[in-house]
Formats: sequence, structure tokens, C-alpha cells
Amino acid sequence: MAFVIFCVLVLLLVAGLALQPRWVAYRRARIAAQAFPQSWRKILQRRVPLVWRLPCALQLQLKKHMQVFIAEKAFIGCAGLRVTEEMRVVIAAQACVLLLNRPTDYFGNVRQILVYPGAFVVHRTTTDSTGVQLEHREALAGESWSQGQVVLSWQDALAGAAAADDGRNVVIHEFAHQLDQENGAAMGAPPPAPGNTVYSARRWSQVFHAAYARLQSEVQLGIAGLLNHYGAQDPAEFFAVVSEVFFEQAQDLRAYDPALYEELRSFYQVDPAGW
Repeated sequence: MAFVIFCVLVLLLVAGLALQPRWVAYRRARIAAQAFPQSWRKILQRRVPLVWRLPCALQLQLKKHMQVFIAEKAFIGCAGLRVTEEMRVVIAAQACVLLLNRPTDYFGNVRQILVYPGAFVVHRTTTDSTGVQLEHREALAGESWSQGQVVLSWQDALAGAAAADDGRNVVIHEFAHQLDQENGAAMGAPPPAPGNTVYSARRWSQVFHAAYARLQSEVQLGIAGLLNHYGAQDPAEFFAVVSEVFFEQAQDLRAYDPALYEELRSFYQVDPAGW
């Protein structure tokens, strides 16, 4: 009898796992079908000018993504911050720009978004050339963790939304890291969305590393170009930095490096130079 009960429980578990994707898709479709709140629309008009540069079809798509994103992600205030509707909407709008025109699991690895009032301090331990470990404090505007959290400074997230054409956007930066982390550690080689037939991993690697080497050369020569020198740290940071510029300074990026722009366009499946 105990064996029969065990078998039934196993079958129920297997059936539940098999049906879960359908249930998730059904739940998300119901959320996206709801009317977009008027209060959210007003927040976007006041705080996120990038949204109004999008073609109408992409605006509608973005709003549906936002509804699912806000329903599924836990926003947690840190250092005494009380998370408001405005914070959720402003952050979600910027994050969901990365999901446009792509089959998505809504940053499936992200469970929580930790929001600080401003820059937050982290403690780092580094090892110098002699093997001595050094501890230091660093103030950050954002951080992407592989354990399911994205950490953001609300002050910087708000400033990044307000200036939609300066190539600096901490929300886009940190959620680009999350895309990069979907197949393991962030290495500047994010997996393409399912069904993306124009993306070539080999071509991406060639173009990406040539552009990364160019930025490193600019840093060594002291050239202040289009791309933030922060991106020269490693390939993961380079991908996050060029993602910021791709969405906010698309025409400048296309002029700076047409091949890099084309790779980002094929990966993200949007063409912001035409917005």
C-alpha cells in the first residue's frame, strides 16, 4: 500500500512539473490582458521619456511586459526605504526594454529587486601582486547577483530614466548582466532568445572581442570616446555598457562601430536607431 501511495505521489509530481509551464503561460497571459493602470501611465509620462520614443506597437508590448514583471518580482526596500508604486514602474519600464520582441521568461533567475535610497556601500576583498589580501569599501549604483537578486540605487535608477540619451542607465546595465548570466557566469556571451535565427555565436565573439579590444586601447591611450571606460574591465562589463549605449545612443553607436551595433540589434531584435 505504501508503495502504491508513493507511486501516485511521484506521478502527481511529474504531472505537476509537466503542466507548470502551461500554468505559468496562462497566468502571465491573464496578467498581460488586464488594463494598464492609468496611474502607471502617468508615472511613465513624467519619469521615463525613453518609453515615448518607442513605436506604438513596442509601447504596448512594453506595458504588458511591465505588468507581468511587477506581478512576479519582489521589490524590497533597503536602508529604511519604503518601495512605492513609482519605484516599481520606473524600474520595470527600464528593465523590460531589454525584453522587447524576444520570447522571454522575464529574467527567470531574478526573484528579488533590492532598492536602496542612493548609492550603497559594499565590502570587497582583493589580492595584490604579492598575494596580500586587501579589504576596501566601494560605493555602487547597482549590482547583479547570480543568487536571484538585482540591487539598485533608486536615485541612480531615477536619474538614468530621466536622461534617456546619455548612454548611462544603471537598470539596463544590471539587467543586461542578468541576460548574460542566464547560461552561467557573466562573460559577455549571453544566450540568444529561443527562435533567434539571425544570431551567430561565432560572429558575435569575433565582433564583440574586436570592439572590446578597441575600448581597452582607448583607455590605455586616454581617449574619451563614446563608450564608458568602465566597460574595459572585463567582457561582462563591456556587454552591459554597450547595452546601455545601444538603447540610449543607438545612432551614435551605429556610427562608432556598425558591426557591433548590428550584433546587438540581432541579439536584442530591435533597432533603436530608428526610434
